[in-house]
Amino acid sequence: MAQANRIRPGTIIMYNGDLCRVMSVTHLTPGNLRAMVQAKMRNLRTGVQFENRYRATEEVEVAFLEKHKMEYLYDDGDRYHFMNQENFEQVELPHDLLGDAIKYLLPNTAVEVTFHDGNAVGVDVPKTVDLKVVQADASMKRATASAQYKKATLETGLVVQVPPFVEVGDVVRVDTETEEYLERVSK
Repeated sequence: MAQANRIRPGTIIMYNGDLCRVMSVTHLTPGNLRAMVQAKMRNLRTGVQFENRYRATEEVEVAFLEKHKMEYLYDDGDRYHFMNQENFEQVELPHDLLGDAIKYLLPNTAVEVTFHDGNAVGVDVPKTVDLKVVQADASMKRATASAQYKKATLETGLVVQVPPFVEVGDVVRVDTETEEYLERVSK
């Protein structure tokens, strides 16, 4: 148990008997009323996103989770396959469990898979990933009045805005939390 004012985005809590991932938290202190915490959460079983308001001192049940380092192997069309890096046991995860995280994963990428009561409930991708540009829009010559960016499609299908000097074949670093280009890693 933890006080509601201690929960942070990414925390998994029990709410009405279901596991819910906290997506965002807003601390509210309206006028002469007591402090509150407004939490936007996603039910991990159903995928439904909702908001709930707690008193700041209200107790919230934080779920006990296990994390295992795993390696993404492949997608067979129905499920994603991962291998535990400690005991080499393979686990199959449904497509809806990973959601947008798959846009950052190439085979042999190391991730942390979160388990609750033996069932996988989430995948934590690295903070940044390096991906190859497979398609890039043409850049405009002499357009220097303001910062110019163009769309680039990466090898996983992710589309990001990149500077005009980035070309097809370049490897770029992308922030997985914001989906933003950070730097060109190599040509």
